[in-house]
Amino acid sequence: MAGKTIVLGVTGSIAAYKAASLARRLMTEGATVRVVMTHTAQRFVAPLTFEALTGHPVGTDLFPSSSGEVGAGGARSAGPPPAVNVMPHLALADGADLIAIAPASAHCVAKLAHGLADDLLTTLVLAAECPVVVVPAMDGGMWTHPAVCANVRTLRQRGVTVLEPEVGPLASGRVGQGRFPEEDAILSAIFGALCAKDFRGRRVLITAGPTQEPLDPVRFLSNRSSGKMGWALAEAARDRGADVVLVAGPTSLAPVPNVAYVSVVTSEEMRKEVVTRFPGTDVLIMAAAVADFRPARPAQGKVPKGRDVRTLALEPTKDILKDLPPRRAGQLVVGFAAETGDLVARARGKLLDKALDLIVANDVSEPGAGFGTDTNRATLLDRAGRCEALPLMSKHELAHRILDAVLILP
Repeated sequence: MAGKTIVLGVTGSIAAYKAASLARRLMTEGATVRVVMTHTAQRFVAPLTFEALTGHPVGTDLFPSSSGEVGAGGARSAGPPPAVNVMPHLALADGADLIAIAPASAHCVAKLAHGLADDLLTTLVLAAECPVVVVPAMDGGMWTHPAVCANVRTLRQRGVTVLEPEVGPLASGRVGQGRFPEEDAILSAIFGALCAKDFRGRRVLITAGPTQEPLDPVRFLSNRSSGKMGWALAEAARDRGADVVLVAGPTSLAPVPNVAYVSVVTSEEMRKEVVTRFPGTDVLIMAAAVADFRPARPAQGKVPKGRDVRTLALEPTKDILKDLPPRRAGQLVVGFAAETGDLVARARGKLLDKALDLIVANDVSEPGAGFGTDTNRATLLDRAGRCEALPLMSKHELAHRILDAVLILP
């Protein structure tokens, strides 16, 4: 999101105060945020809050005064009045990469669906040519009203991204669907709307998470993988237009929306799924931390605690990448190398040994770059000899950098 300008529209909903946190989150992701507020929104949150957070004046009026008010709304400046921008909606529309209306009241949704333009925000939406994301927040009865449902359908038919409100306690004291979505869901929608659809038509198979190799019906051997990197890759590939299948070991993460999800437990189960699906895949990304060994003779019943077990017989698991069917022309395979030293040399060895097109290597002993973190630092090596060391970044951003590297593979 770095370098992008997001216009954040805030409307008259009790959830308006949550837009302040969203604005800060967007800025943390690297975006420049310009805020436009409706008059009713200002009854819930003062424009000064957003001015302080974003460092930019807040747009409030379609017809700004000539008494020192900034064209798109904001604080009065000292000295002679500046020239007034009599078309602030056009200035904002021209500079926006995306408009996110969060929260969007039922009244705002209705105006957008019917093309009304009676304030700065709705006029801006009509003038803009960038993607629009609408995040409704309202009482459950309003969200399910036929008029609101029809308005949402109209917006979606026009290509507007409209999120589903969440279910939970509402401001009215009732419980229902109408809550402002979590920030991660909103950011995911914004990322998706901003992404170029350069993977459209490609079938991408991604593995993620750990595997569990049973010792007995209760205990197992596993590793510390959380699946977060694979999840980020699935979201990024989906947002860029790919048809994505995610084969994942046991994790605590919720399935990725609009991604086919296949749950497995053992390395053998993952191997069978990948081998079976590989022929119909254009890009395979093996982000899973697959166990290298498994117990040679798992116990059929729970091993009693008091039993003297001094040795544990292990056997190697099958290497999924080496067990793939013959590749057809144009198929690409991406591997991962989680190491604790001699990173580039070991990764290059795996790249050659497993006939990969690209390998993503990271030192899991480095703070902020290991299993379970939201960030990662990686080095990308490809079959053409390119080697790119990336700085510490969010796993979501790294996922896009990996996909960028896939696109330029010879």
